[in-house]
Amino acid sequence: KPEELIQTILDKKAPTYHHSGAAAQEDSAEGESVGRQIYKHLMNGVSHMLPFVIGGGILIALAFLVDNQAINPANFGKNTPLAALLKTIGEQAFGFMLPILAGFIAMSIADRPGLAIGFVGGALANGGYTFANIMAYDSTKAVSSGFIGALFAGFVGGYIVVLLRKLFDKLPSALEGLKPILLFPVCGILVMGVVMIAVNPVVGAINTGLNNFLSSMSGTSSILLGAILGGMMSIDMGGPFNKAAYVFGTAQLTVANAGPEQYAIMAAVMAGGMVPPLAIALCTTFFKNRFTESERKSGVVNYIMGLSFITEGAIPFAAGDPIHILPPCIVGSAVAGALSMAFKCGLPAPHGGIFVIGVITNPVQYLISVVVGAVIGMIVMSFTKKPLNK
Repeated sequence: KPEELIQTILDKKAPTYHHSGAAAQEDSAEGESVGRQIYKHLMNGVSHMLPFVIGGGILIALAFLVDNQAINPANFGKNTPLAALLKTIGEQAFGFMLPILAGFIAMSIADRPGLAIGFVGGALANGGYTFANIMAYDSTKAVSSGFIGALFAGFVGGYIVVLLRKLFDKLPSALEGLKPILLFPVCGILVMGVVMIAVNPVVGAINTGLNNFLSSMSGTSSILLGAILGGMMSIDMGGPFNKAAYVFGTAQLTVANAGPEQYAIMAAVMAGGMVPPLAIALCTTFFKNRFTESERKSGVVNYIMGLSFITEGAIPFAAGDPIHILPPCIVGSAVAGALSMAFKCGLPAPHGGIFVIGVITNPVQYLISVVVGAVIGMIVMSFTKKPLNK
């Protein structure tokens, strides 16, 4: 009856709908630990990022599979029309990874006003813009801050909006409609841009230092170098360490008259990058009681991710439980990189995973290196990650 409904509302007993905006998120955040909130924001970014990583990465790998390296080794991946089509589309999809990550982390923190600000921060991290290259109109001075920079941009972008929201609360109510369409985007993007342009050189300096260290090891101990490069691919899975190892490996392919020594470095890098998703996938298969049902379902996808050399497939597991996931992955990747060097495997392609096995020197030994590394990673993980409480 209408009278009963009105009385229920007056007594404040009627259920109330809360939208998924910032106010609702602030209410739901009450009682959550800081660590839990950070994890929730991070996973929102990662879950939206993965389709771009998976789709783009696999298309790039397929481009190497269908291409003919003999036409032009320097342009491997784009020598034939089909390969060029696949690689171009894949690169474009893959290029959205960092902006999407940062944008949706910021959106998780600050609702829709945070999306644009985080997206711009991730793009600036990816582009590596610094005050030096902007003022000099010189793109060669760009210093990408990579995955870590995008993470930073996401969280900073979200909290920039939170701060702006508090500052603009003091404005007249007549200006309320201008906040989401003018004030938040303009002020937020400006602040975000200045922060990221200032931060990029710092993380870039870390990358440079790592590259210099790796270059100094070339030719001294190939097996040790392979172990270090392989392990670095697992330390942060897309961050400065990972990118430093990958850039060092790909740079070897551009050396004039590149040969077996340069190809061996790239092979060790890719072997190390393939192991983390594979180790996690194996562990979710053979040690199911260590993972939740949703994690076991996600683990199956990591077989494809690992074989396609998409290390980022391991990020959700590593981000959710870094203490128990990262060390086993690092050990397994280091073993794979060392074995690849010991077997004198060589890789003239900068990407591709299992899809470029046809161009790898000593392919059987290379597969053995990756499998052994993944199995060792799985075994160590089975010890570090204890069974879940029923």
